[in-house]
Amino acid sequence: MAATLQDILLAPDTQPQVASDCYALVEQQVSEMSGISGAAVKVAYKTVTAFMPGHVRHMVESLMPRMIEELEPYWADFRASGGGEFGDYLTKRSDEVSESLLRVTDERAEASGRPTIVRAYRGVRGGASKHVQAALPRLGDLVAKYAG
Repeated sequence: MAATLQDILLAPDTQPQVASDCYALVEQQVSEMSGISGAAVKVAYKTVTAFMPGHVRHMVESLMPRMIEELEPYWADFRASGGGEFGDYLTKRSDEVSESLLRVTDERAEASGRPTIVRAYRGVRGGASKHVQAALPRLGDLVAKYAG
């Protein structure tokens, strides 16, 4: 049986590198955002990083197992379909994939006891899908770097 994404990406030797790459991806995506919703994300991001330094990195690390769980069926289908670029595969299913990934952050926001964080998240959630979709090619490359 082939190894799952969780087996590969959460392996003790690999997980810290994956988490670091995911954090760098978040930083890069936020820095490149534009427009009104991009500005809102940047303000929310700055608020969170000012209010709780290290929180974004911590959230990347803590959300990673659930995000990988959500990506698993897409990875399995991608592998069964004969390959190509995983980022392209994700992009072709961008609406579905972005909502799968946002389900994880929605769950976390619902369970959060931090009003400032929840308020910042709710402020950007409406436009979040398009921002996640924009990150899918890079996310696919990141996954393929370790699992490909």
